[in-house]
Amino acid sequence: MGVLPKRIILMRHGESQGNLDTSAYTTTPDHSIQLTPQGIAQARLAGANLRRVVSGEGCSPDWRIYFYVSPYARTRSTLREVGRAFSKKRVIGVREESRVREQDFANFQVQERMKIIKETRERFGRFFYRFPEGESAADVFDRISGFFESLWRDIDLNRLHLDPSNDLNLVIVSHGLTSRIFLMKWFKWTVEQFEQLNNFGNCEFRVIQQGSGGEYSLAVHHTEEEMLEWGLSPDMIADQKWRATAPRGAWNDQCSWYLDAFFDQLASESDDDDDEDIQNEK
Repeated sequence: MGVLPKRIILMRHGESQGNLDTSAYTTTPDHSIQLTPQGIAQARLAGANLRRVVSGEGCSPDWRIYFYVSPYARTRSTLREVGRAFSKKRVIGVREESRVREQDFANFQVQERMKIIKETRERFGRFFYRFPEGESAADVFDRISGFFESLWRDIDLNRLHLDPSNDLNLVIVSHGLTSRIFLMKWFKWTVEQFEQLNNFGNCEFRVIQQGSGGEYSLAVHHTEEEMLEWGLSPDMIADQKWRATAPRGAWNDQCSWYLDAFFDQLASESDDDDDEDIQNEK
């Protein structure tokens, strides 16, 4: 096993021309949409805030950071501005990762048609609705699952060549929906829970951090109030708090969506009693 990251940080890109005016998508490919001046300023500020997170109290003095970035122009520009907050010594490297790109909404977008499509998505369900000629959030989930495999191989094989005494921070500069899908996959949230989540703000980030027992949690860095604002339910927040001190690999028996949410009622008899009942029925 390689060096486990101290933190995995998900960051959405800064304000883009498409965020400011959706008509930009009618003439400019989604992957070519640029940041606005405000988006550039947001990214620079986010870089300073990010540095404070990874270098603050309790951090190893020899911390390092590695970036994964979506190939879209707005995410790469965001990373460029974020990078101004870090010295070359601190940055292990960067990888452009196409699997953390934006959900595919098809090609050039027609404003009026897209408005109707998004209204239909709300009625159909945000996770399963597939944009005509594009992707559903479920499709994004599948490619994020593939990215997870590569991420863990990078860690297992120590491809980042990190000294074990250093804190490793992985930062993924991506998009709002893609980042929410990452959280869904990481914490094994259900489709219903995903659909409750609110989008990230521009250059907002979420910190998944190792707790005292080795498990990863949002509650190590973030407050309950923040998680409520993001759309996490009380049960989801309780699970994050449990994870903040849980041993790595432990199973939260009190987590309803791991078991109870799928059954009306499970019998309380022991397995031996069940086997005896089966034998009596034969």
